[in-house]
Amino acid sequence: MADVAIAAGVSHMTVSRVLNGTARVSPATRAKVEEALRALGYRPNAAARALATGRSGQLSVVFFDTTLFGPASALFAIEQAARQEGYSVSIISLPRIDPDTMRDAVATLRSQAVDGTIIVAPHTTAAEALREVPEDLPAVVVAGAQTAGLPLVAIDQETGARLATEHLLQLGHRTVWHVAGPGSWVDARGRTRGWRKTLQRAGLPVPPPLVGDWSARSGYEAGVRLAADPDVTAIFVANDHMALGVLRALALAGRRVPEDVSVVGFDDVPESPYYPPALTTVRQDFATVGVQAVAALLARINGKDPSPRELLVPELVVRESTAAPPA
Repeated sequence: MADVAIAAGVSHMTVSRVLNGTARVSPATRAKVEEALRALGYRPNAAARALATGRSGQLSVVFFDTTLFGPASALFAIEQAARQEGYSVSIISLPRIDPDTMRDAVATLRSQAVDGTIIVAPHTTAAEALREVPEDLPAVVVAGAQTAGLPLVAIDQETGARLATEHLLQLGHRTVWHVAGPGSWVDARGRTRGWRKTLQRAGLPVPPPLVGDWSARSGYEAGVRLAADPDVTAIFVANDHMALGVLRALALAGRRVPEDVSVVGFDDVPESPYYPPALTTVRQDFATVGVQAVAALLARINGKDPSPRELLVPELVVRESTAAPPA
């Protein structure tokens, strides 16, 4: 920093103010310091900063070991948002989320001296595990249920399911069948709840849901059963990968989409506009999830109380897989 100050012709304190983002520096002076930083290839000394501030400048994400689109997208968004705030990110991948694995994760977090952690906890079993997070460790939960007094940032799954179901009803379908995700997932339960409530409010029959495991294979198996029922004209599928399997089963059974059967998915995976046909689905804004989660965690680190529950509203994306039912 002393070299930067000499090169820019300013004081050591002015360089410090620029590095810390303090507003009390004129634009011209800030530009000179930033140019000197670039010219000298200055990089902050993380160890020295930690000694001076009592903080490591590092956050952690405790993550359930899965490559599924939703949790993986949330992880990527959190990491990007944290880096935008100047924090490095470490990832602890757990084979499952339960009290034992969470205790081990907390021990690892302590050894890393992280400033705080974000826990991606999509399973209903996470409630008990989250009680293992000590009060003096700033933490935020993403994509789970509100438990253990920890702030939650999540997407409103019930609203997303309502948007999907209402879209099909507004097209004229008399009811909507549902291919659900596994009941051990918080998001799957929320989507089933939103679908069921929408049909009940409309006074329409609620068919028994078919339960899959998020895979295209399980969607195909459910689709075979639904394709055999001529009364099925509209299907809400709990994620886009299972919807792909449903579309395949309908095609093999000679049921046209959307002329005979309409299909709506959930997630808006990058491939969904290229499904045959392009899939109507519910888009989740994972980038905003990451920004909100990091903001809530930084608030806790700084001794503030963030909103205990931040629910983000998803968006219905209408494409080619939905239409009015056959006459």
